[in-house]
Amino acid sequence: MKFDVLIIGGGAAGMSCALILGSALQNNIITNKKVGLLTHQKASHLNSALLNNILGVVPGTSGQQILKDGILHLEEQYPEIEQLAKEKVKEIIPIAEGFSVITNKNTYEAENVVLATGYTSPFRIKGLEEEVIPHKKAKVSKDRIQLKNEDHLVKPGLYVAGSLAGWRSQFSIACGSGASVATDILSFWKGEHTKVHDKLL
Repeated sequence: MKFDVLIIGGGAAGMSCALILGSALQNNIITNKKVGLLTHQKASHLNSALLNNILGVVPGTSGQQILKDGILHLEEQYPEIEQLAKEKVKEIIPIAEGFSVITNKNTYEAENVVLATGYTSPFRIKGLEEEVIPHKKAKVSKDRIQLKNEDHLVKPGLYVAGSLAGWRSQFSIACGSGASVATDILSFWKGEHTKVHDKLL
């Protein structure tokens, strides 16, 4: 199966990236693009989070509820995004036009890949070992990692979002990082700065 964008990680950053791209597809800002999201959430730090300090989120909302609701939100609002559940990425290999993404169940091809898997050490995806460095905005004692990147771009076609991009582990920061990557991809496709806004009529 081949994707124009394959997002790896169903947490805050990955889901936010998928929502923006889904909105762009639905609003015909882009057309004829296939976007997939590997929705693995088991390792997400949201599983233990209680969200009291997030704009627009009802205080007392659990991270687990956000994860569950996010999948449904994406499914109901933007069915154009293909969700791939219960698959864990094992390796990413550069190919002629993008990347081969190997999971525990399948192999996919993607022109662009967005990594949004969290910043826990050790990094378990083969093929990117040389991109891993100590996290610049986490306590050394936590032994967190990030991928080398410039404004979320690791190398052409390979993006990183959320805490794995070097941002602090805050829900709102991760969401913004994922959305930023989505608008960078849209801008690349359109050849001009592009964002997606829904507006009241």
